[in-house]
Amino acid sequence: MAKKILVAVIIIIFLISGVFTFYILNKKPENIVTVTQNGKLLYTFDLNKEPDQTIEVEYEGRKNIIEIKDGKIRMQSADCPDKVCVNSGWLGSLPIVCLPNKLIIESKLPNENDVVVN
Repeated sequence: MAKKILVAVIIIIFLISGVFTFYILNKKPENIVTVTQNGKLLYTFDLNKEPDQTIEVEYEGRKNIIEIKDGKIRMQSADCPDKVCVNSGWLGSLPIVCLPNKLIIESKLPNENDVVVN
């Protein structure tokens, strides 16, 4: 009888650890993005959790429209002369920068530490 209980407990522990391992291995890593303007943090998003949306950011009467769609982010439109930020497309490894409106969209890796070089 005790042997059957021991086998049942071992099987239950094995099943629980299997479910836990499956959950950990299939968990999506965070996809953290920050939006800063003139050195001030405006937004932090985990693109894996954000719903599709547009965000309007103003600077000295000019507007930028940021779009989050299908777990990606881009500068949809901007009231700046060169539109480099809009033409950058969806955020990749390089940040999206709108210099005239001092707006930066950049990816932050989990546990990434900012390094300041003087």
